[in-house]
Amino acid sequence: MKKAKLAIIIAVAGLLAGVFGPAVHTNGKTLKVATTSGPHAEILYAAREMAARDGVTIEILEYDDNFKPNDLLLAGDVDANSFQALPYFDALVADRRLPLVSVAKTVVFPVALYSNKIARTADLPDGATVAIPNDPIGGGRALLLLAKAGVITLREDAGLQAATTDIVANPRRIRIIEVDAADIARRLAEFDLAALGSTYAVAGGLVPARDALVSEGADSPFPHIIAVRAADKDNPAVKALIAAYRSDHVKDYIGRRFQGAVVATW
Repeated sequence: MKKAKLAIIIAVAGLLAGVFGPAVHTNGKTLKVATTSGPHAEILYAAREMAARDGVTIEILEYDDNFKPNDLLLAGDVDANSFQALPYFDALVADRRLPLVSVAKTVVFPVALYSNKIARTADLPDGATVAIPNDPIGGGRALLLLAKAGVITLREDAGLQAATTDIVANPRRIRIIEVDAADIARRLAEFDLAALGSTYAVAGGLVPARDALVSEGADSPFPHIIAVRAADKDNPAVKALIAAYRSDHVKDYIGRRFQGAVVATW
């Protein structure tokens, strides 16, 4: 009986450690990192090469589920994740009061302005048609980018989810047309100018580094991040992961591999 009780106590202690204790595995020299398949995973593999030089092993777990990496992090099954945009993460953490923190900005999947008719936004004619995504986040990013390009002026308090009602100056009297983001690249010839996220741009045969007239950059308010449990934010292995990720080696890889479809934030 005593042995049985001891076994139960040990098992419960192990579970509690997974939920409440530090999540970094073994001796702090190995990290499990959850991510989504595609660019995020590819970049982590490049970062893993750098981390290995510092004696830190990165084990990468790929998923096609945008919820799984956070669920695993909360359960203590991984030590970090790298896949989500900061505004989404901040809203999720605040709404659910999660014990997670962002420890580093990673990359931006930039929204950019494209056209088959003009070579510069300065050449945009009066009354031009401009397509933007019809979802709040994509549309807001598009309007912020049009403001950055000097095409329109937005209210100072427009925020990240700016809407057409926030436009306070439209000197060229452009007509903004909201379109499903997945259709914009295919319909690009219909408009004088269009705002398009890099994922859809690449799928439509565009090369952001070559074809974008104006693009979000490293200072975009929509960076992706590395997240960890709050208890692990100062762990040396986590800091080694950040240093490896935000290295010149990884930055060069991003530039070569993605041709402006993904932009490093450092």
